[in-house]
Amino acid sequence: MRKFIEIIDAKYTENYKIWVKFNDGKSGIVNLEKELWGSQFEQLKADNQFKNFKISEISKTLEWENGADIAPEFLYNEAIVNTDI
Repeated sequence: MRKFIEIIDAKYTENYKIWVKFNDGKSGIVNLEKELWGSQFEQLKADNQFKNFKISEISKTLEWENGADIAPEFLYNEAIVNTDI
């Protein structure tokens, strides 16, 4: 049976990069700089809003105060591609 991908820990590192740890034990850094487009994500570029995220208790992914979030599967794939796990 396939498990859902969930984020269990995350830390801002620098610029638009976040270190994420997943429920399968894997972790990596995701660079979201090129993903911040559209009205909700553009807001995150201003006034250091990008740093102010949390892990949603419902969706188990990154969520910002303005309601923006990113699918945990996308973050997982980006972390795998960008990091030697």
